[in-house]
Amino acid sequence: MNKLTAKERLEHIRGAIVNIKSFVKDLTVDEFLSDKIRQNAVLYQFIIIGEAIRHVDKSILDKYQYPWHIPGSFRNFLAHEYHAIRLERVFIAVNDLDELLKTIELILAREF
Repeated sequence: MNKLTAKERLEHIRGAIVNIKSFVKDLTVDEFLSDKIRQNAVLYQFIIIGEAIRHVDKSILDKYQYPWHIPGSFRNFLAHEYHAIRLERVFIAVNDLDELLKTIELILAREF
């Protein structure tokens, strides 16, 4: 198995964000809460984001203003505290991805 590069990890993050946005596009919170398939798809993409960020060099991330610990902490919560997930909060967290997406795109443009 080949080790992924920072660029590949950042592209995975961008792809996961795009996926999440497409999965919940035009959904209300009630529609999301009644759709187990979309819930699981969104949760998995959040896990990808958090895991991928852990493997991007800190020296790259430190150049950009973003609370990098949040996606990793959210990933850990989803993976280890799965029994306590509040899906309403997950739905709200989708809106927080806009800033992350902008930052990831900026890093990709400047660093690679």
